[in-house]
Amino acid sequence: MVLSCYIIDDEPPAIRVLEHYIHQAPQLQLLGSASDAVQGMQAVQELQPQLLFLDINMPRLSGISLVKALPNPPAVVFTTAYPEYALEGFELEAMDYLLKPISFERFLKAVNKAHRQMAAQGASEPPSFLLLQAGRKLYRVPLEEILYLQAYGDYVKVFTAKQLYVPKTTLNQLEEELPESTFFRIHRSYVISLSQIKYLEGNFVVIGGEKIPIGRSYREGLLKRLEWGK
Repeated sequence: MVLSCYIIDDEPPAIRVLEHYIHQAPQLQLLGSASDAVQGMQAVQELQPQLLFLDINMPRLSGISLVKALPNPPAVVFTTAYPEYALEGFELEAMDYLLKPISFERFLKAVNKAHRQMAAQGASEPPSFLLLQAGRKLYRVPLEEILYLQAYGDYVKVFTAKQLYVPKTTLNQLEEELPESTFFRIHRSYVISLSQIKYLEGNFVVIGGEKIPIGRSYREGLLKRLEWGK
């Protein structure tokens, strides 16, 4: 699933940052950008992008007013240097809200979230991969290859049968980007792929030869998901 997108921001350096990020994200296709809000609104109506990266504080027409003026607005990710605008942005049901300066990790989280939610709404087939930045490399990791994820300080260990990835993010953030139908949190430090479970042994699940603990408060929910508690 590739989402078409457009950028509207009155600051050219901010546009260049987003363009650079978008070109590194294989699930995005950039249709263009505008530094003038009115011209950008016209382009959005003509091009009909699925996702709009939109600055809030702009001359002539704010991002908030722009969205309200569009008859059929696309999904919106607001970008701004002013956190006080966040509440109003979310009241417009924005997909996400990025505070400048925008890190690539935070950008990826917003993109993965948009990809997952729009797929769930029927925009296309459900997402089949996760984008992970580890070091200077950006990895496209198929969901079917992921065994489990483990919290690791300020990082997360993402285990697959072939490779271990250690992106700098939190387990909560990655959990939000994974489909609930196939991934489940079984411990405050572990999220697993349900399809990869070999068997349960006491308070552990066995995946890929590893015994992973099941937290007491998560056990009942896991059994219900697996329908093994009946």
